[in-house]
Amino acid sequence: MNGPFRFALVPIAALRDHEEVDPEGVDRLVAELREEGRVLDPLWVSEGSLVILNGHHRFQALRRLGAERAPAWVIDYEDPRVHLDRWQPGPPIAKSEVVRRALERRPFPPKTTRHSLEFALPRRPTPLSSLGGTGTADAAAAPGRA
Repeated sequence: MNGPFRFALVPIAALRDHEEVDPEGVDRLVAELREEGRVLDPLWVSEGSLVILNGHHRFQALRRLGAERAPAWVIDYEDPRVHLDRWQPGPPIAKSEVVRRALERRPFPPKTTRHSLEFALPRRPTPLSSLGGTGTADAAAAPGRA
């Protein structure tokens, strides 16, 4: 990878989540994505393992919409400028634990991990119609949608 990140449309089936989501938050996001007709911010995904670092609700909303791919910033997770913290107080979590839990399909509760970057990611709105699947095509083509 050239630099710490690159943009890709990643197959939904290849992505691995490490955190549970709030179902009501996913419901709201599905409605927002249908209304907007695009994903405003790509997911953050670890290079190689394809573990989702940021964007679990967007991932679940895209799955529900029937998308075949998700827009993602694919990031070198081992880059020292990629930080892992917690949303709530608790013992530190290692990056290796995030990857292990994702690969074992043993997710953390919602809003456990908080990833941050020392570098900026540019905005990259992505039309739902470019993500494949019948659900996204219907959402993007619905009358009155952006």
